[in-house]
Amino acid sequence: MASTRPAMLPGDQPVVDVLDRATGARRGEADELLALHRDVSGAEPVVGAGRIIGFGQYEYRYDSGHGGIAPELAFATGPSRHTIYLATGFADLWPDLLAGLGPHRATRACLHLTRLAAVDRDVIRTLLEHTLAERRKG
Repeated sequence: MASTRPAMLPGDQPVVDVLDRATGARRGEADELLALHRDVSGAEPVVGAGRIIGFGQYEYRYDSGHGGIAPELAFATGPSRHTIYLATGFADLWPDLLAGLGPHRATRACLHLTRLAAVDRDVIRTLLEHTLAERRKG
């Protein structure tokens, strides 16, 4: 069986350095995402992989035996988009929420948003709350 190793090694990089990769109006949106993730998780942010801002941590294990430790909630922001890391398969789990979100792109575990201003913040909060509940039920 594979040993448990952090999927996102926390570093000592300041959160503000990562947030500052977003510019213009997107920079304020990054601050909003930070506050929202902190509020939902109840945890303080930690930068991992040089670009991902994570909150809390959980242990995961696949049927294959591979596992590790990852943040309970996380996001990354940059000059062209925000990426919010959600429960694997979230688009299939909660399609009704995504229908009311606004412009976005969904992949297996990532929600990509060009502008936070164009989406429903209550839907984002609910997606984060659902993801946290999924990860904590173990």
